[in-house]
Amino acid sequence: MDGATGFAVSSLINILLSLACIALSWWVLLNLRLDLFLRDPKGVQAKVLYILLSIIFGHNLASFLIDYMGWSRMIGQLFG
Repeated sequence: MDGATGFAVSSLINILLSLACIALSWWVLLNLRLDLFLRDPKGVQAKVLYILLSIIFGHNLASFLIDYMGWSRMIGQLFG
C-alpha cells in the first residue's frame, strides 16, 4: 500500500473503532441505574445525558485502543 491508501485505511479503521466503542459504551450504560440520580429518567435530558456519556466513554476507549495500536507498530520498528 502506498502512503495515501495506508492513511485512508487507517482513518477508516479509526472511525469504525470509535463508533464501535461508542456503541459499546451505550450498551454498558443502559445497565447502569442512573435513573436513581435523575428527576425525570424518561425525559429528553436523561437521554441526552446517556448519549453524551456514551460519546465521552467511547471516545476515551477508542483513543486508548488507537494509541495502543500505534505503539505496537512502533515496537515492531524497533526490532525490524
